[in-house]
Amino acid sequence: MGAITRRTLAAVVLSAAVVTAGAVPAQSAPAQQPPLIGVLTGVRTGLHPTFDRIVLDFAGPPPQVSHRFVDELIQDGSGNIEWLTGAAFVEVIATPAYTHDQGNPSWPGPGKFRTRNLSNVMAVVVPGDYEAVLSVGVGIRKKTWARVFTLAAPSRIVIDVGR
Repeated sequence: MGAITRRTLAAVVLSAAVVTAGAVPAQSAPAQQPPLIGVLTGVRTGLHPTFDRIVLDFAGPPPQVSHRFVDELIQDGSGNIEWLTGAAFVEVIATPAYTHDQGNPSWPGPGKFRTRNLSNVMAVVVPGDYEAVLSVGVGIRKKTWARVFTLAAPSRIVIDVGR
């Protein structure tokens, strides 16, 4: 009877271990943390009564932004001229910002595209993503005014160009 008791006890202990292991709640994957540096995820355009709008959507915090009118757009890193349709150009610099997250592209769209739905803005290009400096170029029909600002929740850069 002593051997049966040991076998029974071993079976009970083994069964309890299996049941306990099965009762442990499954560990869910850790929540995806937003990036610490703004990562471009999309570009949208919109036509307004007195201006054209381009919106750059970001995951993570909105970057600091500056803009200026330039004679030509330059590719970051290489220094090559970025050819873009337009009679004048607005260069927008966002920092720190990327078009990729941990080596994976986050901006699936084209690097350059026409904006046929807008009146003054003819084309947009993302010519640079170099050392956390993201550059965006806007080709326009005529030099008017440009206003660039950031918004949060969700993070985005707004580029307004007057007609």
